[in-house]
Amino acid sequence: MTPAIDSVPRIAVRAVDYANPRDAAALVDLLDGYARDVAGGGKPLEAEVKQGLVQALRQRQPQAFSVMAWAEEEGSASAPYAGVAVGLVNCFEGFSTFACKPLVNVHDVVVLPAWRGHRIAQRMLQEVETLARGRGACKLTLEVLSGNRAAIQAYEREGFAAYALDPRMGSAQFFQKLLRD
Repeated sequence: MTPAIDSVPRIAVRAVDYANPRDAAALVDLLDGYARDVAGGGKPLEAEVKQGLVQALRQRQPQAFSVMAWAEEEGSASAPYAGVAVGLVNCFEGFSTFACKPLVNVHDVVVLPAWRGHRIAQRMLQEVETLARGRGACKLTLEVLSGNRAAIQAYEREGFAAYALDPRMGSAQFFQKLLRD
């Protein structure tokens, strides 16, 4: 059963507690679902990633934080979506040399397919912004695939725009170089 698109689900957005087994399991499940989606690469997370991710975030990445969206029904423990994790944003604090202040990179944004269209990403990004401001961050950054129009529209609604210092130089592009053994 999925929520009706015209209904407004009750969503609670809160910071993830990496030490909480329920939060940890939900984080891995949501991220694995995202990885399996075409927008996430179309392949499941490796077993060792699933096993070690939350511990690595907790113990080796002090600049990491995550927020999660939970669907709930007020006053009803038997509601079909009571306490169901439906969205996740993973973030990492970095540093802006131009501003000499922290910045927060939004690394993963996940909303379960059945829950899209309810502005859950918007709610999670608002919480990320609140947490980033609390850390003294000067900006939020993120990467998005150019073909993911729905995500781009969601980010633009939240005030994100392509990064450019001078329009004559164009907008920034995201590159990677894989380091393999």
